Amino acid sequence: MTEGFHPKPRVGFPSALALGVNGLDEVVELELAERMPVAELFQRLCDDNQPGLAIKSVMLLPEGFGKAQLSRADYIITVPDTVDVDAAQLAIKQLKAKDSVSFERKNKTVTVDTSQIPKIEIHGDELRLSLAASQSASLRPGDVLDLIDASDWIEKGSVISRTRVVLQKEFESSDPAIIATALPGQCPSEPTS
Repeated sequence: MTEGFHPKPRVGFPSALALGVNGLDEVVELELAERMPVAELFQRLCDDNQPGLAIKSVMLLPEGFGKAQLSRADYIITVPDTVDVDAAQLAIKQLKAKDSVSFERKNKTVTVDTSQIPKIEIHGDELRLSLAASQSASLRPGDVLDLIDASDWIEKGSVISRTRVVLQKEFESSDPAIIATALPGQCPSEPTS
């Protein structure tokens, strides 16, 4: 727990999820008061049965591994039926041709390098987008929608889902003392009857 007048559990995310954005493959770091077997922690988290939350895996990181740092986040944004896809494709092509872009955030003009957008493409009824993390201002999906003249997509029913969080430094192991992974049907996101 944190210290002070309002102690809270020590829980951290390498990248906060914006309000209204679905998170389909998120990373959360928990600092425990006492060490416990990874399989027991996995089962406790599953047994908590939070609606809409499915635990995919739990990993015990080695001492000194450090906090998770975001490298990239991947998104899928549904394309509303009423959108002129050809116009959106042209706006994406024009965006890719630029070295930098500027947008407004909190009444300030922010300029970023377009290398923060390693992937942006329309595939069927989805806009697939990857955004690289930056030490300075980082782009958000809403910023990119603004940059391609699609700021009205959300009003038209578009849904933003973050499909993957990629960390700068990943820890990998197959040791069952270090990692517990859900089997099919284990730890479902909705209660079963």
